[in-house]
Amino acid sequence: MKTLTKLFTSLTLGLLLATNVSASDSKQKIDSETGLIIANGFNDVKTNCTVCHSAKFITLQRGDRESWKDMIVWMQETQGLWQFDAKTEKSILDYLSTNYAPDSKIDRRKNLPASDLPVNPYDKK
Repeated sequence: MKTLTKLFTSLTLGLLLATNVSASDSKQKIDSETGLIIANGFNDVKTNCTVCHSAKFITLQRGDRESWKDMIVWMQETQGLWQFDAKTEKSILDYLSTNYAPDSKIDRRKNLPASDLPVNPYDKK
């Protein structure tokens, strides 16, 4: 009986350890400073986006490529965000649309297009 108990305990512990290892391997790595997912394009997003606003603005948002593009254009037109070269813009949009895409588990409306966002009262144009 003791042998069966030891065998059962060993098998159970082995399964638990195997499950934990595979679960932790599948988790995305998160940057401890920003809370952003570490993936291709992370450095471009961190460098260009968190200069002006918290990374929480990104981590709390969801959008497809068009939505993220609209937000960037709005920030460029109204908030003083600089223009990106084509490579940087593609990197940022690829990162955001891949890692912060719409999630069917989150009930949220689609982001407003840039043309529907309010006028910045501090814009000197």
